[in-house]
Amino acid sequence: MTALVVYLVCEPETPALAAAAVEGGADVVELGIPFSDPLAEGPTIRLASERALARGMRTAACLECIASTRALVEVPLVPMTYAAILEAYGYERFAADAAAAGCASAIVVDLPVEEHQELARIQLVAPTSTDERIALCAAHTDGWLYLVSLTGTTGARSELSPSLAGLVARARALTHVPLYAGFGISEPAHAAAVARLADGVVVGSRAVQVAAEGPDALRAYVASLRAAIDAVDRG
Repeated sequence: MTALVVYLVCEPETPALAAAAVEGGADVVELGIPFSDPLAEGPTIRLASERALARGMRTAACLECIASTRALVEVPLVPMTYAAILEAYGYERFAADAAAAGCASAIVVDLPVEEHQELARIQLVAPTSTDERIALCAAHTDGWLYLVSLTGTTGARSELSPSLAGLVARARALTHVPLYAGFGISEPAHAAAVARLADGVVVGSRAVQVAAEGPDALRAYVASLRAAIDAVDRG
């Protein structure tokens, strides 16, 4: 079955939103720890991060948010963060506290694979990654390999990146680890198209937009993605 990963920014409302996403069919919830300079993020997640920071959501508060989410759901929870946050908080401390909060692995967007290999994390590769780089990241990834489907930042888009199919083909030839694709996936049709190529679908910016409307809206949106993916799996 193709996995569906839903991204949310850590805020006080996030545990209830995550529960709604899981009820809608999410298999994994990625929980963003807000950062003042999120280089990989487009305007939607950047604004959500700014709002969360203004509400006092620092690393410790985010880990408490993740622990509260863990009390409501059983699916894997994956924190998404940046190296500067971990430098300030401490890598070993973060790993221990994240595990205590109930996290499964982590994503550190701007931490090269060669650095801090003691921190189990999901590695990211992009269409610009060389075959050597893809193979190295796949060898050190924790669970699955995150395929960034386009060259650019996150954000809902009207069309799926034409670079994704080639990236999947290259990665398939280099590794047997599951391949999950994200960036620019916003509509059920996009999710279905990705499900025909990859082992998992990651939806971020559009999920954050819908989450602002509340748990019911998010549950319905995730259910629409799940139905589109399941139709491909059954086919």
